[in-house]
Amino acid sequence: MTRILIVEDNEMNRDMLSRRLKRKGYEIEVAVDGQQGVDMATTGMPDIVLMDMSLPVKDGWAATRELRGKEVTAGLKIIALTAHAMHGDRQKAIKAGCDDYDTKPIDLKRLLGKIEALL
Repeated sequence: MTRILIVEDNEMNRDMLSRRLKRKGYEIEVAVDGQQGVDMATTGMPDIVLMDMSLPVKDGWAATRELRGKEVTAGLKIIALTAHAMHGDRQKAIKAGCDDYDTKPIDLKRLLGKIEALL
């Protein structure tokens, strides 16, 4: 079963996304801040990480760069999730090390397409 780590500090977003992805057959793990996301990704090695970019403790940009800098997680698939859909944010996410980028509110069909493309 494909394991997805959702790194999201907003409880409503976290719950909605995890419930919807579980219904699609994915195994879900959840981290509530960037540091916890790095720790869980490093020890749990999920198949893909959905990384909110505006997180407490360590933001998604720094968490992604840290994951890319570790040998064990350098190849991990990461999709940036952000409500900040400003011009240049996609490029900023890719430069930070994300494999793809999606905006909130989440369009599940679009996100599922991105997840499947990376797997």
